[in-house]
Amino acid sequence: MKFIGRVHKFGVNVDTDVIIPARYLNTSDPGELAKHCMEDIDKDFAGRVEKGDIIVAGTNFGCGSSREHAPLAIKAAGVSCVVAATFARIFFRNAINIGLPILECPEAVAEIEAGDELEIDLASGSVRNMTTRKDFHAKPYPEFMMELVSVGGLIEHTKRKIEKGACE
Repeated sequence: MKFIGRVHKFGVNVDTDVIIPARYLNTSDPGELAKHCMEDIDKDFAGRVEKGDIIVAGTNFGCGSSREHAPLAIKAAGVSCVVAATFARIFFRNAINIGLPILECPEAVAEIEAGDELEIDLASGSVRNMTTRKDFHAKPYPEFMMELVSVGGLIEHTKRKIEKGACE
């Protein structure tokens, strides 16, 4: 899986309450969640983000509560991938479970700026800043994670396995 997109950059400790504020948790509609994604940290984010854009952030991205709404809001907003120095473990798991590609690459985060254009290859772990022509390397996705993300997450993956009769 490869992605090319424009960067929206955020700092450290971006928690799930900022990604999707609690006042919007009365819905699980992805389109509605997308309208409010990041609004408490960047009120114009939902209006600026375009399909395929990439979020780049510092350490501990997705900390806070374990709500699955956070990665769902990001994905529904059109973000193709999140690159962070580190992720909160529960966010990492929730993102993979809903099919939102994420990569940890502290070196890239340190040098990437808002507005840069990135090319990301999950299979190889490569992060190329097309603006500065610098290359970075993250740990590539193992095959099972590539499969989960490529079909849209754990639920879709399980449905497909059941349809094929592969689950007992």
